[in-house]
Amino acid sequence: MLVLLTHANHLFSDRKQVRKMQPYPPLQTLIAASLLRERGVEVAFFDATFDRDFRAALDRVRPDLLAVCEDNFNFLTKMCLGANRDLAVEMAQAARERGIASLVNSSDATDHPELYRRAGFGAVIGGELEPGLIRAVQNREWRYGSLDELPSPAWDLIDFEPYRRAWREAHGYFSINLVSSRGCPYRCNWCAKPLYGSNYRPYSPDRVAAEMQRLNAVCRPDRLWFADDIFGLSAKWTHEFADAVERRDARIPFRMQSRCDLMTRGTVAALRRAGCLEVWMGAESGSQRILDAMEKGIRVEQIYAACENLRRHEIRACLFLQFGYLGEEWEDIEATIQLVRETRPDDIGISVSYPLPGTQFHEIVKAQIGPRANWAESGDLRQMFYSQFPTEFYRALADALHSEVRNAGDAERAWQRVEQLRCVYC
Repeated sequence: MLVLLTHANHLFSDRKQVRKMQPYPPLQTLIAASLLRERGVEVAFFDATFDRDFRAALDRVRPDLLAVCEDNFNFLTKMCLGANRDLAVEMAQAARERGIASLVNSSDATDHPELYRRAGFGAVIGGELEPGLIRAVQNREWRYGSLDELPSPAWDLIDFEPYRRAWREAHGYFSINLVSSRGCPYRCNWCAKPLYGSNYRPYSPDRVAAEMQRLNAVCRPDRLWFADDIFGLSAKWTHEFADAVERRDARIPFRMQSRCDLMTRGTVAALRRAGCLEVWMGAESGSQRILDAMEKGIRVEQIYAACENLRRHEIRACLFLQFGYLGEEWEDIEATIQLVRETRPDDIGISVSYPLPGTQFHEIVKAQIGPRANWAESGDLRQMFYSQFPTEFYRALADALHSEVRNAGDAERAWQRVEQLRCVYC
């Protein structure tokens, strides 16, 4: 059997991502390719990141099966964006026109399997990809014990040059992606987990260091992005990882995501030793009332402490913020603005509360959601349920706070716009 593997995250379908220009290869898709190869299946690969002409690839390869396996470590696919769904549907239709069987795996397909079947996919693999993929392709059961049993990504299938060129022209360096774990054990009530649930499984520290060593040999990246939901959940794991990086001489300066309450002094010191340059933390709000409503499990003071610990070790401290959660009032928004001004993060990412299936948050507001239940692209910020302010206000708030933190644009005028809208809607 010849399987054509692809994904549906096309960079130029998302205006915000075009402005950011931080493209990464589809890591999960490449791991799937390696696994199929190990089991004797012939694979081909179409990378939709820069190229949308998958019909030409179908005609050239003429596969027995089209497998649209999303990069489940990419936050863009986790957002279940309309543009990604549209492209996946186009792929299914193109395969059906040519009499080619097709299957799909993604967060969105797991949430809406019937929608994807009606669109033309012959099978939908729900949840984690690998066991379902082997069952679909080889009609046999397959399981693995630890993540270390999975193969390395099939980096030979990637043309690194478009990625390298995009990064260096936009940022002056080349970054590549990797993961050290799967899943997240925390239970924030707005966070969707259709693939892994609340499970958390790490690779061994030495395996991650070995993958860094391999990447250095394969493509010589200047930077590394760990796409884990939570990097270094265990302080012990983080210290062993730093030891393994030093032992293997595998150091690549990296960015990662974590929680504020995990950024203790000892952990931060180990991260710095391993090469960490930047940590993104889900602060969400400067209002303890809202954090408690989200069941976030952190205290506002822990956000301050994390920023201080990171700055002490010359690691950039960056915050994810979320506005528009249930019950949020102007006073809560003011508390978040104050948090940003007092902690002085090196960068921020702003979203508004986005209800996705399978969450407690979605259950509460689903009766208010109209026919458009998904954002079209990552910068949409469309408010999808009744809240204190409308979409226009939250977009203006995001622009103003970004302008202030990044010293870009006319921040004073942007805040004037926020105040005008607040006066209208309060």
